[in-house]
Amino acid sequence: MLLYTILIVINVVTLALMAHDKSQAKKHARRVPERTLFLWAAIGGAAGAIIAMRIWRHKTKHPTFVIGMPAILVAHVLLAVWIYY
Repeated sequence: MLLYTILIVINVVTLALMAHDKSQAKKHARRVPERTLFLWAAIGGAAGAIIAMRIWRHKTKHPTFVIGMPAILVAHVLLAVWIYY
């Protein structure tokens, strides 16, 4: 139960970071570094990042995000299946 709560929080934070980055991009203001977005995705927020990419159409022209975020999510699912079994 605690793990699910942590994953939900991580995904919400990742989604919020992507939303903030999109907002900053529109204002031509200081952006969230891509490394930070990938770090949050890597620690469990890939689903939140993918959802944010779809909602705000953000980073959808960047191959590193279009391929990288789903790849991270697949890696997480495979790791979870491997740990479970």
